[in-house]
Amino acid sequence: MEKVFIDGNSLTLEEFIRVTRLGVEVELCEEAVTRVEEARRLVDKFVNENKVVYGITTGFGKFSDVVITGEETKVLQRNLIISHACGVGNPLGEDIVRGIMLLRANALAKGFSGIRLSTLNTLVEMLNKGVHPIIPEKGSLGASGDLAPLAHMVLVMIGEGEAIYQGKRMSGKEAMEKANISTIELTSKEGLALINGTQVMTSIGALTIYDSIMLSKTADIAASLTIEALNGITDAFDSRVHKVRAHEGQINTGKNLLALLEESSMTTRQGDIRVQDAYSLRCIPQIHGGSKDCFKYVKEKIEIEMNSATDNPLIFVEEEEVISGGNFHGQPMALSFDFLGIGLSELANLSERRLERLVNPSLSNGLPAFLVNKGGLNSGFMIVQYSAASLVSENKVLAHPASVDSIPSSANQEDHVSMGTIAARKAREIMGNVRKVIAMEILAACQAIDLRGNKGLGKGSNIAYNIIRDNIEFIEDDRVMYLDINKCEDIIKSEKIVNKVEEELGVLL
Repeated sequence: MEKVFIDGNSLTLEEFIRVTRLGVEVELCEEAVTRVEEARRLVDKFVNENKVVYGITTGFGKFSDVVITGEETKVLQRNLIISHACGVGNPLGEDIVRGIMLLRANALAKGFSGIRLSTLNTLVEMLNKGVHPIIPEKGSLGASGDLAPLAHMVLVMIGEGEAIYQGKRMSGKEAMEKANISTIELTSKEGLALINGTQVMTSIGALTIYDSIMLSKTADIAASLTIEALNGITDAFDSRVHKVRAHEGQINTGKNLLALLEESSMTTRQGDIRVQDAYSLRCIPQIHGGSKDCFKYVKEKIEIEMNSATDNPLIFVEEEEVISGGNFHGQPMALSFDFLGIGLSELANLSERRLERLVNPSLSNGLPAFLVNKGGLNSGFMIVQYSAASLVSENKVLAHPASVDSIPSSANQEDHVSMGTIAARKAREIMGNVRKVIAMEILAACQAIDLRGNKGLGKGSNIAYNIIRDNIEFIEDDRVMYLDINKCEDIIKSEKIVNKVEEELGVLL
């Protein structure tokens, strides 16, 4: 596959996914190389002149008033990394780590950080050769950026820490040697330039928003299957209804549902069987649409952050100035990721309610209790709904905002922090729960369609149904259910359903 060229200004979410999940190589643009070298020359000038500049010739945080001599610069930068590598918990996933490295390289390529080109090239080479530092998931306050986890990334660059290389966990030094990459000795400004930023929260969030957008399409498909199974009324999806409210996500969801259900022999019109459906069917455009509008907003914020300079201080070459600011503060992303978690939670809330209507004989318009023949002897989908309810309840706890909390650090020099990385991690945890709930709804809807007597599904819902039935059989008698749930979730993860539907119907909105 073609390389992704980074210049610090134009990285897209789609390119991010190609690098993080498909292993596409990265290369610096020529303009970026020029900017990086110019900024470095200015840093060297300040060092040679013994000019007092935060982070270049001083200590950090509360120690910003301590002047560091030229001879001590390399010791200062190394000490910064090894002392800040205080992350704990499970290692972040490989795609997240690749995203962290890519985003840090892209931010440095903007030319406001003062790093040496050789140091930046080392990071790019690690990414391209698959040296993935072990970065613990916990320990960041989200200001001054993601200091602790980013320090673990840099440990490997200096021959410390641990990394995964060719599927094996080993010391950072060994990984660099096996990949034939030279370790580096950090010099003035470089340690700070590498760890002062929001790349950990942004990488987690970028992967989560991509998965969320795909999941919102899957949720529409799952809903279409349930509408078929419950002989749902399609009038509520009429474009005229949504145009008079004019929310983009709502309009698009209505279009999706009509396209998915076109030519169905199982859906109904108002007045055929009943006048109207419950909210969990009738209000799908409004509820799914609200989440889609949330995802659109968050995606826009993430793509801004992906192409931002978020370290401190910043080097402005033309003016020959170094300004100490606060671009490392994760508040814009913290709020966005809390919003993302809420938007995701609502997809599962509605999915679980549709699942309840499928399994509850009082609500399912004639389907057998818990979607199984010989009920009593068989429990069918009874506990599937239990499990979905558990996940939805867990999401309500996880959706509590992280961004409203702050604990002062660095002797109160850093007296407000964002907790943005916690917000991103929570959103990702919620996303995983949502995917499981939607998998459960899809399984139940396909079971219900068979029990109803499949009289002919819509163009899109039929594609999804066939993919499920090619992999998971109808449940006649009780069997180990978690295997089916996991298999259905794996199908969703593979994006096979969405891709096949879009191949036939066009891009879902």
